[in-house]
Amino acid sequence: MIFAAGLGTRFKPWTNEHPKALALVNGKSLLQRNVEYLQQFGIKEVIVNVHHFANQIYDAVKKNNGWGSTIYISDEQDKLLDTGGGLLKVKKWLDKKELFVTLNADILTDLDLGKLIAFHREHQPLITMAVTQRKTSRYFLFDKNNRLCGWRNTATGEEKISIVKPDLQERAYSCVVVFDPKIFSSISFTGKFSLVDVYLALAKKNLILGYDHTGDRLVDVGKTESVAKAESLFI
Repeated sequence: MIFAAGLGTRFKPWTNEHPKALALVNGKSLLQRNVEYLQQFGIKEVIVNVHHFANQIYDAVKKNNGWGSTIYISDEQDKLLDTGGGLLKVKKWLDKKELFVTLNADILTDLDLGKLIAFHREHQPLITMAVTQRKTSRYFLFDKNNRLCGWRNTATGEEKISIVKPDLQERAYSCVVVFDPKIFSSISFTGKFSLVDVYLALAKKNLILGYDHTGDRLVDVGKTESVAKAESLFI
């Protein structure tokens, strides 16, 4: 699933007239780049959620025949559900026996998704999230065995601790995640909610792991000034 429903408030003026997912990096939209990224690892069935200028995404998918993939649209035009609510809305498509992957439309990376999935299969957690040791203000906190224990905002000092342990390591979230489909029977939230809240609530009693892929290319194209960096890294 590619999360593409956000308002893109940090990406104005483009998002005054377009969805952020259709912003161009070297002539290709963020959405196309992520669809093609998934194809590299054999994933050709993709759900995309839409809200802001949703019809433009419908049109782009139709015009380009899904860029070679089968794309299902989850329409959130009536109500924006955030990442957690957006995921829960597509339960009918993902509540199978197979693992599934989510990523954000505005993240570009060359993370080896095959290795991430292999790590998940080896360790059998409920969730495996890709993380790096880059500098940011909001971190997930992991113990020495890469188990998720909490979250910290270094700018505000806010912390949310699920498991109390010493010497927790800060890691930045890459927004690429592998899920066991059992996740759907574990989510207690409803309506609009963030996946971050889901992770922290479930970490107390479920194994959630971080997969450190520091050194891979990764750009959060959340702001217009990030486009130049993305274009220098992703041809």
